[in-house]
Amino acid sequence: MKHPQWPALPYEAWKDTYETLHMWTQIVGKIRLARMPWLNHCWQVTFYLTARGLTTGPMPYGEEHLQIDFDFVAHELVVQTSRGVRRDIALVPMSVADFYRAVMETLKTVGMPVQIYRKPSEAESQVAFDVDEGHRSYDAEYAHRCWRILSSSADVLQRFRSRFYGKASPVHFFWGGFDLAVTRFSGRIAPRHPGGIPNLPDRVTRDAYSHEVSSCGFWPGGAAAPYPLFYCYAYPEPDGFATASVQPSEARYDPSLHEFILPYDAVRETESPEEKLLAFLQSSYEAAADLAHWDRRSLEAPGAG
Repeated sequence: MKHPQWPALPYEAWKDTYETLHMWTQIVGKIRLARMPWLNHCWQVTFYLTARGLTTGPMPYGEEHLQIDFDFVAHELVVQTSRGVRRDIALVPMSVADFYRAVMETLKTVGMPVQIYRKPSEAESQVAFDVDEGHRSYDAEYAHRCWRILSSSADVLQRFRSRFYGKASPVHFFWGGFDLAVTRFSGRIAPRHPGGIPNLPDRVTRDAYSHEVSSCGFWPGGAAAPYPLFYCYAYPEPDGFATASVQPSEARYDPSLHEFILPYDAVRETESPEEKLLAFLQSSYEAAADLAHWDRRSLEAPGAG
């Protein structure tokens, strides 16, 4: 393996684990949604990278706090409270329904029960979590690989984010789409988003795109693109964006996704994955910002680019 921190992640090899893990993260994500106060662009619901996996961070619960972590090193779901109570659930092959029951029972055990909306968001499957017996795969090796890629990608996205003085999101993981993202804002109000994203309320979409953005990140793939990739899109998409020149040569505009994509393998197999990815992030942002006439002088840190 040329770069251990950028392992192979063939979509078909781990597709079943990916789909199961997606539902597991949605269950934990909806717990965070139920406990956190609303934040612009739904940023209150996201997960963050840790040295071992993904975390909800501390969630308020009365005068105490609850935190849930996916540990992809020990392969455990760690539930802990500010009272010092900790419970672990082994991450092994099990159905979504079994995982849901284990999580809910653990929350009761630690004295912090939470009720959630039991259907997935932004996913084709609309089977409720508590009856989903179809998704039940968990390959620990591939789950670990996915986390390593998210962690390595987050490091580069943090470098990219540091170049911007304007409003920018944290580098965070959206369990709805199962993607890692960072978003930059021009500061201008955007046209009303048409909505229509499957299984996502239009009010959520319109809040997310209330202002002009250039957004980028990593996605393990799906039906529309069955391979892991990095992406960059703009809303509203400026005229000429689809034909803009973006680095590296493997990057291309996907008209079905309405975004520039760079296959993950093109990054993983190069001598300097971090620099190749950074070139993609920077050039795709510049295409969006220049074509939309962003005030780059005031938004960017000196020497950025």
